[in-house]
Amino acid sequence: MTDISAPQKATPPALVFWREFRRNKPATVALGLTVLLILVAVFAPLIAPQDPYDLGSLSLMDARRPPGFVGSGGYTHILGTDPQGRDLLSAILYGLRISIEIGIMAGAIALAIGATLGVVAAYVGGWVESLIMRIVDLQLSFPAILLALVLSALLGQGKAQLVTALVAAQYAYFARTAYGAATSERRKDYIEAALATPLHARRVVFRHLLPNCAPPLIVVATVQIASSISLEATLSFLGLGLPVTEPSLGMLISNGFPYMMSGRYWISVYPGVMLIILIMAINIVGDQIRDQLNPRLRR
Repeated sequence: MTDISAPQKATPPALVFWREFRRNKPATVALGLTVLLILVAVFAPLIAPQDPYDLGSLSLMDARRPPGFVGSGGYTHILGTDPQGRDLLSAILYGLRISIEIGIMAGAIALAIGATLGVVAAYVGGWVESLIMRIVDLQLSFPAILLALVLSALLGQGKAQLVTALVAAQYAYFARTAYGAATSERRKDYIEAALATPLHARRVVFRHLLPNCAPPLIVVATVQIASSISLEATLSFLGLGLPVTEPSLGMLISNGFPYMMSGRYWISVYPGVMLIILIMAINIVGDQIRDQLNPRLRR
């Protein structure tokens, strides 16, 4: 006989979140697809049939060959080759790796900088708050793509330069979100109680205030990672992102664009399809996380 007086074990919040997440089938499929693409990107050197960085394995005689072509290396180029004679499937796998790497790096650094500035502005107040938020508001008045274009043109090509431009163009979104959440948390009793103790201000900010601002920042981070990947592809397509030696998805699309009218569609189309799938999957996951963390959006 069951003892009804026995206390019921509480379900962990993470398990509750996952159960609710699984109810949305498209979001579950998108999450699985995102994880799969990340794993494929991580293990690209083991999966790709050719190393697109190895100049010794490339042959210009194999350049711009259609899908299914058997190259001089003896294996079949399933998706064809690009203008440099690289196996397009291998180039896409490596390009996926570079695009995801840049997106995560830019999103993580922008999150760290923007969240810190937003929380500090809400906590300190006064002229510090006014200065930080006026700079953030001024930056938000410009489109991110415009600022990224200008910075990329000034900094030049390269992975570090591109990440710097993306961070500078996107940190303001995190700062505004963190400021709004921290301003609300700042008025709550637990913060007032922490301030009444001899705790250092830095401890109050990073141990108490910032962690409670995490839910909206997670949503913004998911969206901004997809935005960073999209911006990187745009800048690389325009010749302002990565150099031609870095086969990112945007660079692969750019390499094949001049040959579209001659019928060699595969050079641009296949990397473009991969880019669309990646961005859509991340955005669907981000939308579902947003809906679950915001009670007003729950159906």
